Amino acid sequence: MLIKFRVRGALRFVSHAEMLKVFQRACVRAGIKIQHSQGFNPRPRLSLPLPRPVGVESDDDLLCLRCSAVRRPAEMLDGRSDLCDSVKATLSKQLPEGCELLSVEVLGPKVPEAKSTPQPRCVTYILSLRPECADDRLKETIKHLLERKHIIVERKIDAEKLRIENRKSKIKEVDVRPFLESMEWDNRGIVIKCKITSAGSIRVDEILKLLEIDVEKLTAPIKRTNVQWQKV
Repeated sequence: MLIKFRVRGALRFVSHAEMLKVFQRACVRAGIKIQHSQGFNPRPRLSLPLPRPVGVESDDDLLCLRCSAVRRPAEMLDGRSDLCDSVKATLSKQLPEGCELLSVEVLGPKVPEAKSTPQPRCVTYILSLRPECADDRLKETIKHLLERKHIIVERKIDAEKLRIENRKSKIKEVDVRPFLESMEWDNRGIVIKCKITSAGSIRVDEILKLLEIDVEKLTAPIKRTNVQWQKV
């Protein structure tokens, strides 16, 4: 199943790992039996292909899960569309406030897992600024960033990745300019379109730092929207 949903309000502070647990528990209460991996440490076969930064709202998140059974009301007719409606209605009742299901798609049992998980290719972030903060200096900063061929930022490497990559330095330099597709103003604020590739993408905290914007200057939570998904 591919389940699209949005995240609002206080739920935006839930981490990626916690969000997976939210859906895992909701599926159990909704009668959706999630498949598990094989081996000594079975894990539920569900994923969020595009991790959401903590504190960011989202209009276009995606949950992918493999299930072996779905409990449906007796009055539901056989058919895939009816199954989608049933899952959406039943699962929605088990989710916390701030999580709204938008759609449910059933791919069928014969679709390989590797080909059933769409990959994000592009995403848009919206920064809503206080009017007095949208000055000429900020507009010049945006202009200069887009004119640059390279934008180097420093990223801290976590201990596990440091061990795997056999690195000595905990800091690495990353050129994020290839990930910045556009920055522009509209009635919503600063709209930033970012590319997502196998090499990664630019992070929200890096965008704020480059623009020299503090969270206090925002009139609303940062929002992620218009995710372009590509099926493998």
